[in-house]
Amino acid sequence: MAGQNCLVANDWICGEYLRSRSHELTEATVQHIWITAASVLIGLAVAFPLALLARRGRHFAGPVLGLTTVLYTVPSLAMFSLLLPLFGLSAALVVTGLVLYSLTILVRNILAGLEAVPQEAREAATGMGYGPVRLLWEVELPLALPALMAGLRIATVSTVALTTVGSLVGKGGLGNLIEDALPSFFKAQVLTASVLCVLLAVAADLLLLGVQRLLTPWTRIRTSAGASGVPGMAKTEAG
Repeated sequence: MAGQNCLVANDWICGEYLRSRSHELTEATVQHIWITAASVLIGLAVAFPLALLARRGRHFAGPVLGLTTVLYTVPSLAMFSLLLPLFGLSAALVVTGLVLYSLTILVRNILAGLEAVPQEAREAATGMGYGPVRLLWEVELPLALPALMAGLRIATVSTVALTTVGSLVGKGGLGNLIEDALPSFFKAQVLTASVLCVLLAVAADLLLLGVQRLLTPWTRIRTSAGASGVPGMAKTEAG
């Protein structure tokens, strides 16, 4: 009875809402996750060759970075309207828009990571007989991973938030629940969907952080060595 009362009273926190709408919440969350994951993965696949192109020189960097920045400034409503004739009212419309929005973050971070690779590392690998492709995959890309993963984390978190905009065409995951609840201001639904969006963003960021730590163990070793080396140096100087 108390649970029913929180629905009637339109409370922000309502256990009965969670119990009675669990299936709806699960479906919206799953849709939100797969749209976000597909958008980020496709965005990464598109951003990587664009970053390689931009690295070839200023004549390429200017247009590539300029285009991705312009795409990021296009309002979501206008972006979906422009893509609508191509994809119709489908999930592909939302995914394509989110991919375009992710490019400015991913391209810049991949490019920054590649440009930060020490020239000495490139020269040493070239001297050992590494060709351009092997140099990229075995030397440059591993050293660029921290910057690349940082960009991937930012792009993923922002995409989790932007996915809700897909509710404009009925493909917004948790955004659909928020939009459906706004006309009647269904508080429990608005709060629950919003909290789930935040939790998804936090979970995705922590997951990618864990992947980053697994892929870049040398950064932890360097940090530990630096932290342990300072006290030892101070002790030597004091002695």
